[in-house]
Formats: sequence, structure tokens, C-alpha cells
Amino acid sequence: MIWAKRKNVVGLDIGSSSVKLVELKEGKNGFKLQNLAISPLPPEAIVDGAVMDSVTIIDTVRDLVTAVTKTKDVVTSVSGHSVIVKKITLPLMTEAELEESIQWEAERHIPFDINDVNIDFQIVGYGSETPDLMDVMLVAAKKDMINDYVSVIMESGLNPVLVDIDAFAVENMLAVNYDIDKEDTVAIANIGATVTNINILRNNISAFTRDVFKGGNQITEEIQRQLHIDYEEAEKIKVGKQVDGATQTVVQNVLKAASESLAIEVGNTLEFFQSTSASQKISKLFLSGGGAKIKEFDIVLQQQTGIPVEMANPFKKIEYSEKNFDVEYLREIGPVMAVGVGLASRKVGDK
Repeated sequence: MIWAKRKNVVGLDIGSSSVKLVELKEGKNGFKLQNLAISPLPPEAIVDGAVMDSVTIIDTVRDLVTAVTKTKDVVTSVSGHSVIVKKITLPLMTEAELEESIQWEAERHIPFDINDVNIDFQIVGYGSETPDLMDVMLVAAKKDMINDYVSVIMESGLNPVLVDIDAFAVENMLAVNYDIDKEDTVAIANIGATVTNINILRNNISAFTRDVFKGGNQITEEIQRQLHIDYEEAEKIKVGKQVDGATQTVVQNVLKAASESLAIEVGNTLEFFQSTSASQKISKLFLSGGGAKIKEFDIVLQQQTGIPVEMANPFKKIEYSEKNFDVEYLREIGPVMAVGVGLASRKVGDK
């Protein structure tokens, strides 16, 4: 949802478990990390991408931004049931012609009342075998959800200049940090607390996206139930905190069952794509998001999908001062900051 193009923006990822802030500066050799911060949100502040507790979110965002930066222009993103991303094939036309007809085309493909959504599009390819056709990525997001995020940002004293989609933000993070061969088809699964964003890239362009409504929270909650412990303790155990022998067996069983369930969901999405694109085999699966840190989840996912899995590093090619940023801390929180890094990179233009 492009409203304006600005320089010097803050990437603000307002997720269901925390708010993440990233500020990058563009240099001759790429990006340099200027500011970074993360602050937890209470459960139910964001549910399925929808703002439920705006007062708490506003306070959290205001405190986070005030603590680390004076920049006011913000790029944020959304996902969930209120967002539809769909690749459609249309007769060849100019971008101006498509601009005029996109509303009518969207009505045929979007399961919402067209008056209730913001529409955006990007031409992503032209038919080589059928030169009279072109592929278009169509995006629709419900206006009330967009307005809620915009209001939260404005009431925090900030200026929202662009609202992106989580799956595309992670795609931008990948483009900044990895040299992916144009011939390769790769996927990235961003495992959030309640939603997993899956984006499959072909020719370095998004070919398919889907949100799966499972994430790390389900695993945390199952550990809580089985061990009768609080949320914070369950979170630590989920990512590998050592427990005593008797408890360890329970934890291993919970993690194995829940990880396999989530891996099956991701695998089904990848299989669906490959079944519709027989010649396009996915060569690598990148993993990001807080759920990517679930103990041995990358191994379970690779076994389930048969695709090599790599933990994405959002700071792989980003310069930073070791005086200002601890190397080990960046490694530790890297997976969680993937969307934020992608959003902060939008200052150099739109993709």
C-alpha cells in the first residue's frame, strides 16, 4: 500500500507479541544499522493482525521510538485474514491502463466488498510463451485494519509514510542480504507468534504468498499446559532452556509434536505451489521470525519438506558499529527482526 516515498524512515514491525524497530542508513556499500529496539506487547493487544488494545500499543511505540531515534517517518506492515495477496494473469496492457481497470479486476478475485479494501498491484512478469498476457500481483487489505495501524502510529506522534505486507517486507530483507541466483526458486517462512508468512520467489520476484494461521504461541501454550508454568518460562523452554530429566521428556515430546504440526502446514503450502509449477522446484527454504528460534525446528522442517533450510540473517550484509551493537545480541535476535529490516530498507525505493 504505497502512499509516499520518503528517505530516513523507521521500520516498525507491530507484531502480536512485540514491537520491533529498525533504522538503517543507506551508504555507498549498502546499508548501515543506525538504531534497533524491541519491546514486548501483552497477549491480546494484536489478534489476527487486528489492533485490539490501541492504548497499550501507542504507549509501547511512543516509548520505543523516543528511546532510540528522532526520526518520525515510519514504514509498517500488516498481515492476517484481512489481507489478500493473489497473482493473477491479465491481457497485456500498460500500467496506466491497468490502473484504470484494476478495481474491476479486483472485484473478480477478492472475497471482500471492494469498497472496504485498499487495492494495490505490481506487474511481476510478461508471458514468454503467450506474449499477449502478463502476471500481476494483486494486494487488498481491509481499510479498517489499515486505518487502525495508521491511527496508532499517528497517535504515537509519528508519520506513517507507507504500509507494506509482512511477506513482502521479508522478501526485501532477503534481497538486501542475499545474492540469490535468478534461476533459483526459493521460499521464506516467517514464523510469527500467531501467523506464519510464506513467500515463494521465482526470478527474485514473489510468485506465491500465503499466511498460515499457526505460529510459535501455540507451542508455548502447549508447554504451559503440560508443565503448568507461566508464559515467560514456557517461552524460554521453547527456545532451548535446560530443564530437569523428568520434565525434559515432556518438553521434547511437546516440541516434537507441535513443531511437526507447524512444519506440515508450511510443507503443504510449498507442495501446493510446486504442484501448480511442475518445472519450478524450490531449492532453499529460508527461516525467520521468532518461531524460527524454536529448538530444532529448522531440522524438523527440513525433514518434513525435503528442502534445505537456512536460518535467515537480516544483518548478514548490513554494516554496524560493534561499539554500538553487540554481535552476539544481533545474532540472537536476528530472526525476530526480519520484517523490521525489510521495512527499514524501503527508504531506497519500492520493489
